[in-house]
Amino acid sequence: MGRMLYSATMSLDGFIAGPGGDMSWLTEYLGPNPTVGEVIGQIGALLIGNRTFRGDDPHSGTDKEGKPFGGGWSGPQFVLTHHVPDVPVPGVTFVGDLHSGVVAAKSAAGDKYVNILGAEVARQCLDAGVLDEILVCIAPVLLGDGMRFFDHPGGKNVKLERLKLTHAPQATNLWFRVVR
Repeated sequence: MGRMLYSATMSLDGFIAGPGGDMSWLTEYLGPNPTVGEVIGQIGALLIGNRTFRGDDPHSGTDKEGKPFGGGWSGPQFVLTHHVPDVPVPGVTFVGDLHSGVVAAKSAAGDKYVNILGAEVARQCLDAGVLDEILVCIAPVLLGDGMRFFDHPGGKNVKLERLKLTHAPQATNLWFRVVR
């Protein structure tokens, strides 16, 4: 079975979305990034939080809108939600609990990564002991407010081992393994 990877682009002050889930800040940092290109080719399935799935899209108003990684990836998507839409979404399976979502996504991914999109789902995976790796692309911007990359009220010390440090024109990429 493949590994579980949480990936996101984050502002230097730790936010992956601006206030109200605004993703427009990210648009100017979506340039070429060889590390992201590498990981996209290793993804077999997505496990996505409901807010992320239904949220703002940095590709809004373009032909890339609504497509994972701006159309750079296609495959099975699993959305963790308690509110399944009335109308089916092609290529998307809605799951009601973390365990069944992880099992389904891992089965679909085979020996490739299950890429987690959404801070809350990533935190739940970490708490459940199923998160294996984290890739964070740090954009050179300060947002000051919004959705944090990792938020655990009351605190939690999570040990990480750095696997890779790379640079792209619009980001510094840090790839970690979760130490268990």
